[in-house]
Amino acid sequence: MATTDPSTTQIVLDLLGIFVFAISGALVAVRKGLDVFGVLVLAGTTGLGGGFIRDVLIDATPPAALQDWRYLVVPVAAGVLAFVYHPAIGRMERSINVLDAFGLGLFCVTGALKALDFGLGVAPAALMGMVTGIGGGMLRDLLASRVPAVFRGELYATPALAGAIVVVALAHTELSYWVVALLGGGLCTTWRLLALWRHWQAPVPTGPASV
Repeated sequence: MATTDPSTTQIVLDLLGIFVFAISGALVAVRKGLDVFGVLVLAGTTGLGGGFIRDVLIDATPPAALQDWRYLVVPVAAGVLAFVYHPAIGRMERSINVLDAFGLGLFCVTGALKALDFGLGVAPAALMGMVTGIGGGMLRDLLASRVPAVFRGELYATPALAGAIVVVALAHTELSYWVVALLGGGLCTTWRLLALWRHWQAPVPTGPASV
């Protein structure tokens, strides 16, 4: 993959995704009535959780968030922002959902590419891209005593996996880092936005729950 400085690009994309996800986690904490510490914990968990899980699974330890101070400052800043200005941010729910879709696209790209850098094959790297995108949200919902959104019929994990598959399929071509990121992340983000707009849902069981 032709690129001038993929590491810098990946860090920028990572930090953007972390900020967006941290805002959504902080809003959940505010609506749950948690104190400022709880808000910061959920912001950090949502923003960093997927990357932590990925880094541990691919043996990229210590995780990036523990090696680069920027990875810790960004979710803290997002958490403080949401804590102080949550009435205004809460009224921007639709915009936050749009930003969250972009964050999902960013994370599925960076997660898949980092997994490839650590020698994983195509299928495992695609799965790591998906995990990076959905891991923080799953941890957030568990801490907030909610069924994770990816289990409630929302089309969330599927777009992330599709975007990651595009990334790993194109990673060893002559396309630049930005083109690969745009194609993979664009597919994920577009699919997620369409699902929000059209209220698409994953199939769920029908009929009585007891068998």
